[in-house]
Amino acid sequence: MRIKFILPFPFDDKGVANRAAQIPKEILGPDTDVECIPVRHSATMVDCLYEALVFDMYIVEAGLRAEEEGYDAVIMDTVSDSGLYALRSRLTIPVIGPGMVSYAIAMILGKRFSIITMWDKWRHLYEKNLDTYHLWDKCASIRSVDIPPDVEALFTGKEEEMFARLTEEAQKAIDEDGAGVILLGSTTMHQAGDYMAQHLSAPVINPGPVAIKITESLVQLGLSHSKIDFPSPATIIDDRFFSLASAGA
Repeated sequence: MRIKFILPFPFDDKGVANRAAQIPKEILGPDTDVECIPVRHSATMVDCLYEALVFDMYIVEAGLRAEEEGYDAVIMDTVSDSGLYALRSRLTIPVIGPGMVSYAIAMILGKRFSIITMWDKWRHLYEKNLDTYHLWDKCASIRSVDIPPDVEALFTGKEEEMFARLTEEAQKAIDEDGAGVILLGSTTMHQAGDYMAQHLSAPVINPGPVAIKITESLVQLGLSHSKIDFPSPATIIDDRFFSLASAGA
């Protein structure tokens, strides 16, 4: 099984390795290969709706030909689920977003969840998904430590401080907001998952590993997204999309 894991920034080898560290190899089947493929270009920090559109565009570009390339599934390495619906329309193989998976698993494990994130300027990404998935009544809160993230180096060198701050904010979500499940608000936060799970009484959902394992299971079960709900295009115009995405390169 080949899963295309689209990294949403054009990382070098070190950046790819930092993101690849979240792949839960110990619980995947021996024949499951998760291939980390960086996008060609991207936004900078996705701190506004303008950048979110650019972010979507290059993630979609990276995934359009996944089926022809021989992949069995696609995941975008971002809780924003950027490009998810467009790729579901274009492809018949499973296309999975870590955000969508996190919310679904939270509803299996508890009644209400809180999103714990790094940065207030990412709030628009969560608001978009909560609107799209009709989940506001299940969201106890969105809490942030309000520190601009390093999307490539992640928490390297500041693990102790960041893990503690995120855990403290998650505990407030449990105590003050009524959250029964905690969701990490970004796959860039995956390094904090184990620490937070050990120090909190609520389940902690680490979106990247959960999305990868669920995707493997869907492929094994022969399941994919509904083409009734995500119909294929009448005409394939990938070349126009690539031309648009390449403009000014």
